[in-house]
Amino acid sequence: MCCKEVTDIDKQYRHEWKHEINYSDLIAIRQRLRAVATFDTHAPEGRYLIRSLYFDNIDDKALREKTDGVNRREKFRIRYYNGDTTFINLEKKSRLDGVGTKYSARLSYEQAQAIVDGDIDWMMDTDNPLIQELYCKMNYQGMRPKTIVDYTREPYIYAPGNVRVTFDYNIRTGLKCTDFLNTECITIPVGDYSPIILEVKWDEFLPSIIRDAVQTPGRHVTAFSKYAICRMYG
Repeated sequence: MCCKEVTDIDKQYRHEWKHEINYSDLIAIRQRLRAVATFDTHAPEGRYLIRSLYFDNIDDKALREKTDGVNRREKFRIRYYNGDTTFINLEKKSRLDGVGTKYSARLSYEQAQAIVDGDIDWMMDTDNPLIQELYCKMNYQGMRPKTIVDYTREPYIYAPGNVRVTFDYNIRTGLKCTDFLNTECITIPVGDYSPIILEVKWDEFLPSIIRDAVQTPGRHVTAFSKYAICRMYG
């Protein structure tokens, strides 16, 4: 089987800013956003929980590319929301020149658990090119599950420009546990401080009203990675 990169399934191109902010920034930006943006309908209570399982190879390629600031990089993860394991996504995120591309494919509970357990032969026979690509990289590059990343997300939507603004906080790591479907898998906070990550994503243009709403003096675009900070612990 030839290991080809997926090119045409459920892909989404997005520009993205990330800022590491403090709690005072969160309160101020939240108030400004609520005056101009709307709550994401996927978050009926204003926020939801995300659990992801990130992959890397034996040389920690994804981690090194992130920490070294490599311009072209990619990462694989499996993700579900609010503890609902009936909707699980396999995702590949690529980044080049500040533009992100995300590819996704649905996984059943059984398929996700099989991948975690290292039972991957079935992936070769699937019709989904993203699952096939992960199979190839697990089989030929030694890619394996590395760490669980848990956090709370508070999302806002602004229709012009298809803008999405999110606050991510309460970031937790699963240490060396990678059985992310196991509710007994313990996660712990990352470090002695609690980082809050502001993310702004948009398609072709970022409206000035949102640009102004998220501005905070002294905060600059950062390359903060939840995966990288969680890997410090396992």
